[in-house]
Amino acid sequence: MIFDEYTHPKDRLVAVMRRIYSSGMTTTSGGNLSILDDNGDMWITPAGIDKGTLTRDDIMCVKKDGSIVGKHRPSSEYPFHKSIYARRPDVRGILHAHPPTLVSFSVGGVVPNTSVLPTARNICGEVGFAPYAIPGSEELGRNISDVFAQGYYTVLLENHGVVTADSSLEAAFQRFETLDFCARLIYRASRLGKVNYLTDVQIDYDAADRNQAFREGDFDAHSPEELELRYQMCELIHRAYRKMLFTSTEGTFSVRLDDKRFLITPYGLDRDVLTPGDLVLVDDLRYERGKPLSRAAWFFREIYRTQPEVKSLIISSAPYVMAYGVANAKFDPRVIPESYIMLREVPMFEFGAHYADVKKVANVISPRHPVILVKNGFLLTCGKSLLEAYDRMEVAEYSAQAAIAAHTLGGMRPINDEQVDDLVAAFKLLK
Repeated sequence: MIFDEYTHPKDRLVAVMRRIYSSGMTTTSGGNLSILDDNGDMWITPAGIDKGTLTRDDIMCVKKDGSIVGKHRPSSEYPFHKSIYARRPDVRGILHAHPPTLVSFSVGGVVPNTSVLPTARNICGEVGFAPYAIPGSEELGRNISDVFAQGYYTVLLENHGVVTADSSLEAAFQRFETLDFCARLIYRASRLGKVNYLTDVQIDYDAADRNQAFREGDFDAHSPEELELRYQMCELIHRAYRKMLFTSTEGTFSVRLDDKRFLITPYGLDRDVLTPGDLVLVDDLRYERGKPLSRAAWFFREIYRTQPEVKSLIISSAPYVMAYGVANAKFDPRVIPESYIMLREVPMFEFGAHYADVKKVANVISPRHPVILVKNGFLLTCGKSLLEAYDRMEVAEYSAQAAIAAHTLGGMRPINDEQVDDLVAAFKLLK
């Protein structure tokens, strides 16, 4: 979503609802969004209208004086939107929906602990909990706004769903999407064992800026080869986002141009709408002026310098494979032959290992060990091309999904050592 001061609230609401619905995070009749504009008027989605076919003409406006403009009725949940805006003057966008995994948490009365990953905690913060009341009632409005009045931006509703709020609807969406991602990760990790969470000290350690040696610079004309790689990166980034391998605010793609130069995704920009011009060119310790440099630039630079055969690197938090990293469970990729051929053994590192000893990690991620996991951190894949690194990310996620399902069906029976030896010989894999 790319909005500016010329984008009408109607169009913002339609775009965000379309994204929520297409991702399976709400139903035809479920969910509601609103925006409070500078005049104090509230723009809100309508009651009883198909969320899958919502148009700008369906959006309702509740004026500051209480009068209603539009051809439908405002959402039946209008009272809690009104209450939140009244008690939180910093809030200008509110989102409410019923994604299945978050509903399971709300039914169980369990608030997701966002400290499962640094990015989740940084985006969502702590999550509040509002007791049940009849949908659309003044009581529900009081229950929810009471929790928001305590300073929360994300609130789980008992037997109902979730509400997020922020200074813009786009920021509220990022909180919502990240919390749902976090909940799915926690649920899958719980099927493997104990879910492990990060401490505040660990989260602060992760937040430190390690790109301080980099400086902005100006670059000459971009070659056709570079432009083609920019295009290919964006195509695969958009695909990965649609497949829910990461959220709109995380996931790092990179491809090497030569011994010193590489392209990398920018920090914080929406992955679903990245353009080739948004990507950042890095030349040793210089990067394109005016662009937000990825927090992983220093890490990728070290790997590229250490592993000349590695041409591409991808960081993701794909929720099935990361469930192993959160449960501190060994991920066995010997699910099917393709899994082992593409992934090999998948070494696992402690959280923050690449900060403590980057050379050690850079010496492992290689054509021999093309995939690694960092506990409560990320999945890192590499390849001799961007597509190969991407393929490994997908194969890791699909293999983890199959392995977790196998555990619930009576246990996994991996390919045995003798069969692995046959694969190594047949496909001439590195030893």
